[in-house]
Amino acid sequence: MTATDRGRYVIDQEPSDRHKLLNGLKVDEQELLEAYWPFWARSEQLPPPGNWRTWLIMAGRGFGKTRAGAEWVRHIAEDEPEARIALVARSIGEARAVMVEGESGLLACHHGDEGPVFEPSLRRLTWPGGAQATLYSAGEPESLRGPQHSHAWCDEIAKWDNSSSRALTAWDNLQMGLRLGERPQVLATTTPRAVPLMRRLLGDGSDPDVVVTRGSTSANREHLPTEFIRAMENQYGSTSLGRQELEGELLEDIEGALWTRSLVERCREVAYVGELARVVVAVDPPASSHGDACGIVVCAVTPEGQGKVLEDASVRGTSPEQWARAVAAAALHWKADRVVAEANQGGDMVASVLRAADCQMPLKLVHASRGKVARAEPVAALYESGRVNHVGQFAQLEDELCGLMVGGGYEGPGRSPDRADALVWGLTELMLERRACPRVQAF
Repeated sequence: MTATDRGRYVIDQEPSDRHKLLNGLKVDEQELLEAYWPFWARSEQLPPPGNWRTWLIMAGRGFGKTRAGAEWVRHIAEDEPEARIALVARSIGEARAVMVEGESGLLACHHGDEGPVFEPSLRRLTWPGGAQATLYSAGEPESLRGPQHSHAWCDEIAKWDNSSSRALTAWDNLQMGLRLGERPQVLATTTPRAVPLMRRLLGDGSDPDVVVTRGSTSANREHLPTEFIRAMENQYGSTSLGRQELEGELLEDIEGALWTRSLVERCREVAYVGELARVVVAVDPPASSHGDACGIVVCAVTPEGQGKVLEDASVRGTSPEQWARAVAAAALHWKADRVVAEANQGGDMVASVLRAADCQMPLKLVHASRGKVARAEPVAALYESGRVNHVGQFAQLEDELCGLMVGGGYEGPGRSPDRADALVWGLTELMLERRACPRVQAF
């Protein structure tokens, strides 16, 4: 009886009989059973039935997406010696670190001599039976133009680079190369984000070639540290970030919002190492010390005029001294040229509090003569034209931006978009304020 036969035999037993069988197994038999994935996997981690082309696992962090992907590839490689599999991640480094060498990756889910030989220089894995898998970077879409595959595993597709439509181009090139074998298939595993590729795959849900599996972090509670689960639920359980990152929910745009999540994702970049012409720390002071946030957002502009959002350093429920020190720390860390602070709430008090916190940066007090949304509209236009980038992910700030409505109103989290307002002040100072230019005047 093979390991697969033993595993299926045990699975088919009643729970009480299964327990007796497990206790009666020899050590080598227990090891074989440990390697039999269908015995341990949850049903949502196993391939769905039907003649599908794309299987999308859209679930929260810690759900077990990587293990499901690795085991799916392993099953194909062992059953189909002619298989040619593409392993695609945001970068080659991530493909190797997560999909191949990670704790739940391909090398970890094999036992003994049955595993593949990994040749890093060739970006290739070769199984004893002859199946092969090759690593690709979604950031280099042209590398997927030409190679042919029978299967593909695409990891964290919502993290793929969306600038210049790289993610969509990489996906399209991969699809056009899936032409080996009788039934080419692709598995995409990801924590959801409202990026164009995700929206295309989900569509209206009527495409029979696409099967979607959804799941939350808590579904894998048995294999996650109790303290991790508790901390995540306490910190993010009721937030938009928690709905996305833990519950695996794709957050929908609010109709009529100035910013959409697709727009923000289109403007995102992982890092920026170039020169910055100016850096400001923008501050929207809280109206009270009873739970309101002090919006503190670091913005910059490059010599070419491209805006960069560098950090959301906002604090909540602090005293004036505490939020002023947070402003001073952000200004010092980023070597800011200026602090821009709204003075409507407290006027001269804002300046005195910042000075008392040893904030030595030049300070500009700005006064709101229009509502928050009216001030935000020209900044949103900068995003639409691709002139602003978020260097990293700022979940709470982005939730507030996506709650500002065209024509007025706010439908985001909290009572007021303090973080978003600070961002608007910062980018307005850097990119929309007219500055006097020296000129020679005839007389």
